[in-house]
Order: sequence, then C-alpha cells, then structure tokens
Amino acid sequence: MPILSLPVALLALALAAGAIALAGPRMVRVADRLADVTGLGEAFVGAVLVGAATSLPDILATALPAVRGFAELAVGNALGGVLGQTAFLAIADLTYRRANLEHAAASLPNLVQGTLLITLLGGVMVLFTAPEGAVLGVHPGSLVLLVVYGYGLRLVTETSQAPMWRAVETEETTLDVPDEPVSDDGAPARLWGAFAGLAAVLAGAGITLAVAGESLVSQAGWNEAAVGVFLTGVGSSLAELVVSIAAIRAGALTLAVGNVIGGNTFDTLLVVVADIAYRDGSVYAAVGSSAPLVTALALVATAVITLGLLRRERHGVGNIGVESVVVLLLYVGAIALVV
Repeated sequence: MPILSLPVALLALALAAGAIALAGPRMVRVADRLADVTGLGEAFVGAVLVGAATSLPDILATALPAVRGFAELAVGNALGGVLGQTAFLAIADLTYRRANLEHAAASLPNLVQGTLLITLLGGVMVLFTAPEGAVLGVHPGSLVLLVVYGYGLRLVTETSQAPMWRAVETEETTLDVPDEPVSDDGAPARLWGAFAGLAAVLAGAGITLAVAGESLVSQAGWNEAAVGVFLTGVGSSLAELVVSIAAIRAGALTLAVGNVIGGNTFDTLLVVVADIAYRDGSVYAAVGSSAPLVTALALVATAVITLGLLRRERHGVGNIGVESVVVLLLYVGAIALVV
C-alpha cells in the first residue's frame, strides 16, 4: 500500500466517498427486491445483508491500517463509523416528512438489533478498561464479542419469524410487505449478482480509504484518532446514509432503520477485526483515551435511538424526533472532544 502526498490522499478520500455514495442507492433497490423475492423481510435484509455489504469499506479501512500498526486509526475508523452512522439516521429522519422515523419504522427486529448493539458496545468498553491479556496477539474478549454477535443474529431471525411483541399500527406506520407478486424465477439470481457487484465497488472504495487515511497520518502528520473517527470512519459509512435516504424515498422505512442499526452492530465487530489484524499485542491496550470516549458516546446515541423506537413519538421538533436531535448534539460533542 503506497503512502500518498497530501493532495492525492485528499483526492482519493473524496473519490472513495463518492463511489460509496453512488453505489448505495442502487444497492437499496436491489436489497428491497431481494427482501421480497426471498421472503427474508426488510428488517433482516437491511440489518444483515445490506448492513454487512455497506460495512465492507469499514472492514478494509480498519483491517489494513491495523496490519500496518496504525492502531488508533483502525479502531477510530470502526467506532467513528458507528457514531457517524447513528448521526446519519438522525439526518435521514429529516427527509421523512410524514412523521418521526422512529415511530413509522418501529419493529421488533430493529429493537433487538438496537439492544444487541448496546450490548456489544458495552463489551468493547469493558475490554478497553480490562487488564491486558492477549493470546497470540488477540484478546480473549474479542472471541466473546463474536459469540454474542452470532447469538444476537439468531434472536433477530427468531423474532422476525415468530414475534412475541408487535408495534401498535397507526396511520403513519409503514408495514414490511412485498411490493408486488414474485413471478420471475430468474430474478433472485440476477439480484444476487447485482448485489455482489455493488458490494465489490464498496470494497474497492474501502481499500482506497485505508490508503488515504494512512497517508494523512504519515505524510501530513494529522491526528490519527481524528482521521479514523471523522474522515475514514465517516467516509466509509456514507453508504449507510445514502442507503437509508434512498430506502425512505422508496417507502422501505424498516429497511432504512435496520440498515443503520445492523450496520452499526457489524461495525462494532470491526474492533475485533482490528484486534486480530494488529500484531503488536492487544489493540485495546494500544489506543489512547479517544477510543473509549467515542465508544461511550456511540453507546449513549444507540440507547437514545432504541428508546425512540420504543417511545414512538409521532412528531418531535418540527420534522425531526427529539431522539434525533439528541444524537446530533452527541456527534457535535464528539467532534469537540476528540479534535
């Protein structure tokens, strides 16, 4: 991986972010159709398939710097993505005019995903403050996080198929139902192919972001944690913003919220990816105070959004829910504290 000059690194950062922004809306249309033809549902497709695919830039922008010893850049990218994507959900709330997005898109799978995300972020906080203890360079707690994530996905599937709780339907509630009858037997194969191609575009953008981020730290001397949290982290997470806005415009509100929450759940595991890729011991012991701070803010922001899904306020401050306002204020506070 080359080290770029400052102008080239900034250009690469912009191009990668642009590629992610362009691929996102197309992925929403493909994913929405996949949810219908496979019967998996918008919440599951948004949280697992789209959430994982839009996390590909984050995976590569986290793993590659970690391999090369940029611990704070790698961890900052992962956690900055979680905090940034939660703020993106608040921005997406502004684009939905009928009601507060948390009211319209309330669903049990999204609530389970939100609770799982809070649990994982709490686990990461514990590992940041726990005594250092790496086995073959990996903290045992990272493996626990993987197990918790797997169990959480099982709960999401079970609650989608046999829910024991349902949100009260109102005139602003958008239900997850197929858009049209499925009759073309060849449609699933074509949709999976299109989805894979778009995922490859996002992966290429993630590699470019990793190169640009390392260059800004090495060549320009920019703060490693700030670059990870607010540049590569936000850049690699732009897919979640454009996917959520495109999903809202298409009427797939459950997918929009599930994409962000599920993507954040997946991105939290990128700290585990960083721990595995970082070869100089446990990555939790190699970062400064910014990482626990961003983790705590992301946890609070997630709890606020989950509370919003439970509270289901119809109309908040103008066209945006009170929870979204709080999340945006938390993000501004993160910028002030980290930078």
